[in-house]
Amino acid sequence: MVALTIGDRATSDIVVRLRTHEGRDDWFYCHSNILIEKSKYFAERLSEDWPTCQIIDSRNCVEVYCQELDFNFHVTALRLLYMKGPLKWHGVRNALGVLQVAIHLGCHQMASDCMEYLEAVPWEEAEEEEILKTIPNLGEQYKGILSRLQPVCDTSLIRIFIFAIRFATSSPPISMRELKTSAQEQLEYLLTEDDDPPLFALDDEFIRSIVKDCIKSLLSRFDSLIESMLTGSVDTVLERKAHEFWSHLCDMSWICQILGKIEMMKDLVHYWLETSANILRAFELVKSVSDDMDVELKLVEVVSKVLEAIGFGNAVVPTMGRISMVKLWLPFVQGVRASIEQDKIRSEEDSPAKLDGEIWQGMESAFVSIILTLPSSDQAAILSDWLRSEYAGYPDLTEAFELWCYRSKVARRRLANLGNPGNGS
Repeated sequence: MVALTIGDRATSDIVVRLRTHEGRDDWFYCHSNILIEKSKYFAERLSEDWPTCQIIDSRNCVEVYCQELDFNFHVTALRLLYMKGPLKWHGVRNALGVLQVAIHLGCHQMASDCMEYLEAVPWEEAEEEEILKTIPNLGEQYKGILSRLQPVCDTSLIRIFIFAIRFATSSPPISMRELKTSAQEQLEYLLTEDDDPPLFALDDEFIRSIVKDCIKSLLSRFDSLIESMLTGSVDTVLERKAHEFWSHLCDMSWICQILGKIEMMKDLVHYWLETSANILRAFELVKSVSDDMDVELKLVEVVSKVLEAIGFGNAVVPTMGRISMVKLWLPFVQGVRASIEQDKIRSEEDSPAKLDGEIWQGMESAFVSIILTLPSSDQAAILSDWLRSEYAGYPDLTEAFELWCYRSKVARRRLANLGNPGNGS
């Protein structure tokens, strides 16, 4: 049997007249047996029961009206009726357009093949938006195409959160570092409130317990690393553990973003309070073998988050702890800032050692806030050291100094008024 082809005028017995309301009018020579077999629309139009079937030439020409935008999809659908074997869809947009034509013409097998294709292939963002606009209007049987876009059940959400945050706070091989970074970025995105609410309930106690366990594990590994650095031989510490030290700081800098969103900085702050002296000792060992400022910058990032949590009341720290944090970390931060400034002066181009200006500004505000919470005598000692420091330019503690001066000058009068309530002034 000779294979029939669309447009073969010698063997065709029917014309499909494809027309648009804008005036386009194209004729396609077709075969009624193929159209009737594969299209319910054409089967009805070519049936003896169709009201106009007895009109001369009505069975030899079937008109199909469509929108100009859908014209090419109709042509494709007509050609696909003649194809045997797997159909070629030539992309998501084409398949989506043909699907709508197939539904309109009652080409059920073609519509099923379109649906199967759309379910199986990846979509670009623009294609996804078009699918979201189109599919819901085609009927319930086609909504399975949207299955990948359906909301995930709470059980699955919790499950992926647990595995993702454990991986994001683990110490995988270096070859998996990019995967770990991706997990961190996506977790932060899922917990961010933007145009959509966070995917996870930030006050959920189970979520918080998982985060707490991950922090505990991360800090425990960091603690073990520091201990091994401070007690091991120099040859063991140098180079081999410097990268590991930096990697742990990267993880803590990231976890601060998560802890800030769910208001759980307290655990990290208390650990930092207890371990700051050892962290600085370990840092000095790292710097003895490396001039790279990546470690300093990452350490500044973590310190800034810890100080901000203390300074703005997100973590309550006793007085002696606040004094210790300022005395330990103020000189360190000043030294790093000065090193960056010197590097800029020496370099013709911008220094590669950079930190977001908001980090410096936030840390400066945190120092001021913490200092102003201290006993006046301790404020005086800290401000005296700051005034005589060669790095007095940063952080700018002028606000704290001015308020200390005011408080000191009026202190006796205030106390006298408190002791004598009847003496108002």
